[in-house]
Amino acid sequence: MPAHSPGLLAGNPPPRWGAPGDDLAAPSTGAASADPGPGPGPREHFMSASAAPACRTPERQRHVAALLPVVGGGLEVPLADGRSVVEYTNLDYAASAPALAAVAARVEEVLPYYSSVHRGAGWTSQISTRLYEASRARVAHFLGARADDVLVFTRNTTDALNLLASAVPVGSGDVLVLEIEHHANLLPWLARPHRVLPVAGTLQRTLVALEQALAATPTALLAVTGASNVTGEELPIAHLAALAHTYGARIVVDGAQLAPHRRIDLQAAGVDYLALSGHKLYAPYGAGALVGRRDWLDVAQPYLAGGGAVRAVEVGSVQWAPAPARHEAGTPNVLGAVALAAACQTLAALPAGALEVHEERLRDRLVAGLRQLDGVRVQRLWDDCPSSIGVVTFTVDGYDPGLVAAVLSAEHGIGVRDGKFCAHPLLSRLGLEEGAVRASLGVGSSSDDVDRLLAALGSLVEVGPAREYHLVEGRWAPVHDRRALPSWLAGAPSGGPSPCQGA
Repeated sequence: MPAHSPGLLAGNPPPRWGAPGDDLAAPSTGAASADPGPGPGPREHFMSASAAPACRTPERQRHVAALLPVVGGGLEVPLADGRSVVEYTNLDYAASAPALAAVAARVEEVLPYYSSVHRGAGWTSQISTRLYEASRARVAHFLGARADDVLVFTRNTTDALNLLASAVPVGSGDVLVLEIEHHANLLPWLARPHRVLPVAGTLQRTLVALEQALAATPTALLAVTGASNVTGEELPIAHLAALAHTYGARIVVDGAQLAPHRRIDLQAAGVDYLALSGHKLYAPYGAGALVGRRDWLDVAQPYLAGGGAVRAVEVGSVQWAPAPARHEAGTPNVLGAVALAAACQTLAALPAGALEVHEERLRDRLVAGLRQLDGVRVQRLWDDCPSSIGVVTFTVDGYDPGLVAAVLSAEHGIGVRDGKFCAHPLLSRLGLEEGAVRASLGVGSSSDDVDRLLAALGSLVEVGPAREYHLVEGRWAPVHDRRALPSWLAGAPSGGPSPCQGA
């Protein structure tokens, strides 16, 4: 490989595929059939309540720096008065996380080599093919995939779960899903035999009810979230996997929220399938993944019929390829796959426990501060849930959630999420028919971000908004909003009201 060409996995030796010294030996298209180099480090932190040591010192007095640099760190944004500019505080990681700086650098590095994959004889095509398959192996390795698992690149978690829904064998049993799921892990199952299990008032009672449901009716698949996108509460995935297997079911985990916050080991936890999104894992370049057991995916109808998914085609007959190619028809998102692999590699290089400690300190600081504000109520599902990721949802008495978010943005330069977070049944379970406000943390967050949010909410609670607001196409906006769009966006349509009211 020429000295100026990018390493397949920057910072590591080339993957050990093929003959010694052959950096471009073609890897298998399976998920974990190749060793992609140095492993990601200890996996004992997978969804454990004791993953990181508890931090008992007064967190409000300790400064917590960002863990990793992200694109957009230090971005300045205007306030509604049109005169003030402040540094943006991004507390909306759970919706779409910014790109890690290392991820953006990797994409820029490989972009000159972008070309067709898998069937191109040109040098850049060969480079792109190796990049794509090296990325597949890297992501699978990061997630602890078994040697015979397969990883299919998708657009996002929703796409991955819809793919799996199309692959569950007919007649194999119901799909069992909890009512607290994000719509991505609820709606795909509704077209086939399914049961939606209401949660109980405690996690322990919910687990008992779930086991009873598994025992009562033949179940093909248990579909659960790894961590709630509303409350941040983690589910005991290894325990749930063991329960599912006891009663002859498989388990799929919606890892969209869990993967950016906790190390995941599919093999150690006994998880059969995992779906995730790059745009939540600091790789917002349009790629996601479904990783898991091969047999269902090898015989399912191709998720998308087209070139690349076949071995041979004749008029009136098709010989389909096995997974993953079977479900990756068309030109794949090579740069998205490279970005996702780079994010996995960067997170894997963190010291063991660093991610959990950083997040615990910030979350503790945020929750403690919110509970000190009059009329601010932190939302939880279960008092007995031992562990949560950096996602905190709250309400402010007397204020519509959309108005709270608008005030934080227009007057303080703070970005949060409001609405029902594409989890309408869960919001109904919490009694939040009008929605709520969500602040979410990530590797680019610091204690300064938390303190700015708490100060802004304190001002709102004590004196109210500094400006007048009205509803515009269903969203709150300041009257006489003087914030100017960037010149390259001037005249662009606003997008109109959300098709999902309160989404």
